[in-house]
Amino acid sequence: MKEKDELKLAVLIDADNIPYSNVKGMLDEIAKFGVPTIKRIYGDWTKPGISGWKNVLLEHAITPIQQYSYTTGKNATDSAMIIDAMDILHSGKVDGFCIVSSDSDFTRLATRLRESGMLVIGIGEKKTPHPFIVACDKFIYIEIIDAPETKPVKTPQSKVNKTAQTPAGNEISPIDDGIIQTLKSTVNDLADESGWASLAEVGGMINKKKPDFDPRNYGFSKLTQLFKSLSNHFEIDIREVENSKVKYIYVKTKKSKRAKKKPATSE
Repeated sequence: MKEKDELKLAVLIDADNIPYSNVKGMLDEIAKFGVPTIKRIYGDWTKPGISGWKNVLLEHAITPIQQYSYTTGKNATDSAMIIDAMDILHSGKVDGFCIVSSDSDFTRLATRLRESGMLVIGIGEKKTPHPFIVACDKFIYIEIIDAPETKPVKTPQSKVNKTAQTPAGNEISPIDDGIIQTLKSTVNDLADESGWASLAEVGGMINKKKPDFDPRNYGFSKLTQLFKSLSNHFEIDIREVENSKVKYIYVKTKKSKRAKKKPATSE
């Protein structure tokens, strides 16, 4: 299997359903997974609504694909992206795809690409429908890309549906009981006999269970920081390699403390 920095990726952007405000951040995010050898953006460039994209295409070497809207209320961009994706798939020139859209119409495309052994990364807004998110190997919310790190607000259980915000106005999801349970079950699944699990393996397994999981959703830039904030539930152990700067991080679920019942005494 190729290393991730050698993976060739096709980046297909839906101009109708994605804001152009952070193109550089999106491409930098994609670069963490591989090399974007194909970069195309689809839309009806005769419409003023997507004119903002035009200024950034040359700067980032993104090829615009013109797709006229033949009828009102129909998104012709979707069809063009899907056809091109299948052509690229059968060309055998890439190892994976990055679909940049918040449209659930690409759910079947993501599923089909994964069935063919392709890595599929999705990037979209938090309004993206859940079926498209889970159809991807990894899904990243645009709102957290390059968002400034901020200390999450501890949210009472009665208010878990409410979200805090960063100074930039980006929403931070609360760490509710569901997330904590997912973290605990994953750590326990991977733990050795002493209860310790590699944090790197834990992160990979969580993404398989929940493709849109990202510590940045909760205001942390790293997974380690997220686990450290949950000190009531987890222990962290940083192990240094002798004569090396390499450090391995392990995590362990804390056992819940239960009050011991006093034995009954006979009078």
